[in-house]
This record gives sequence, structure tokens and C-alpha cells, in this order.
Amino acid sequence: MSAAEATLVLRLGGPLQSWGDRSVFNRRDTRPEPTKSGILGLLAAAAGREREEPVGELLDLRMGVRVDQPGTLLRDYHTVSDYRGRPLPQAGVSAKGVQKPTSPAKFTHVTQRFYLQDAVFLAALQGPDALVRTLADAVRHPAFPLALGRRSCVPTHPLFLAVREAPLEEVLRTEPWQASETAIQQLYPHRRARPATIDLPATLDDPEGEDSLNDVPESFAPRDRRFISRRVRHIWVTLPTGFPESDTAADGHDPFALLGW
Repeated sequence: MSAAEATLVLRLGGPLQSWGDRSVFNRRDTRPEPTKSGILGLLAAAAGREREEPVGELLDLRMGVRVDQPGTLLRDYHTVSDYRGRPLPQAGVSAKGVQKPTSPAKFTHVTQRFYLQDAVFLAALQGPDALVRTLADAVRHPAFPLALGRRSCVPTHPLFLAVREAPLEEVLRTEPWQASETAIQQLYPHRRARPATIDLPATLDDPEGEDSLNDVPESFAPRDRRFISRRVRHIWVTLPTGFPESDTAADGHDPFALLGW
């Protein structure tokens, strides 16, 4: 990391999130963690960029995501029909750009949308210091409403955490655990069983990484959305839980401790 670089740290948490990268037609999936296109789109919205504007220097940002609270998958079931009772059009269009009617006539479409509920991620983006600090200010004073993958998925506070003068991987390994108190209570309901540390998965950009993801946006334009691949590396990081010493220390022998009594 050069002296002229910094790392923007964000907390991505909310009731619902949806980070699609293979969604087509009536099925809208979500990945189990935020996509690069989704996070760069959030930053572009914060900075007031229109969808048709080039992605530009945002593509130079190295990104890492840590799963602090994985959440659970929610399937939202919809049916769609024409209030006038007419057959629904096809998804495809004719050479003139007009949608054709379904054949045989179809009066109801079934659509499925998938969300992550009650998830929390720590996202870190490393890049030129001036760009990172400009984006940090934009996130704190966004030009457009911000969303976690879809417009209906509103983030909870705090979204902006910090600007660190540290490399991407170091930030992922040192930023405090961001799970909610409710999730922690559900994960460790018994005070005697609370550990001093927790292992969390993380994924970060790495040209030599063992995996690839096709989620780098070349264009956000609605009629010209394009994506390319990036190489990534998967790691585990160990963080302190912050539990009081009395929660993790042994307090004599208790034969009923494993039963939660």
C-alpha cells in the first residue's frame, strides 16, 4: 500500500439486502455476500452520479468484504396480472421493440425474489487517498438514496465507519466485530459459553486469487449493463468478541452448564 492510499470502511446492515449477479426474468436471486457492482453502485449513488455516467475511477478500488452476521435467506413470492383482465405480454420484444402477447395466453406471472434478512457485512475499499475521502464524505451526505442491492433495501446506521490509513487485508483483520446485540444473544445465549474470539470469513480482491467473480461493472446504464470478472481470495480472520472477562472465564465446575441451566 502506497502512502497516497487509504481504505474506506463501511458497515452494510439492514432488515433486508439483495445482491444479485445472475438474476434473470421472474427469478431474482441474491448472493450470500455483497457484490462489487452493488457496492460501487452505492458509492456512485452517494456521489450523485447518473446511471449513464462512466464508472471511471471507481473501478480502481480494491474491495474486501467480511461476513460479520450472515443472516438468513428469505423468499418473497409474487403473482402479477393485468388489472384489465388481459393476457400478459412476453418478456421478449419484436424487432420494433414491442412486447408480444403470450401464446397460449397467460394471465398470471409467478415471480420470486430472494433477500438476506438481518445480515451485517463489513466492506472495505482501498484506493487513492483523495478519492477515498471524497467517497467517505459522499456516503455521509449522499446525493441519492442509498440501498443494499435493491432500492427497497434501506441500510441501517451507521453505514460509514471510518477511513483507515491501512491496507485492505489489515482492515478486514482488525476492525471490530459488527454483529448486532440481538444476533450475539442468539449465537451465544449462555454467558458461560461465550468465547474470547470469533472466526469470520472474508473475501478480497487479489490478482493471484484462487477464485473469480463476474461482478465488476463496466456500465450501469439500464440499456447497456455490462460486467467483467475479478480474481478474489478467501480468508478467515480472528477477532476479539469483546465479551467481559466474567463471561468467558471458568467459574468452577457446573455439571448442568451444557444444558443451559
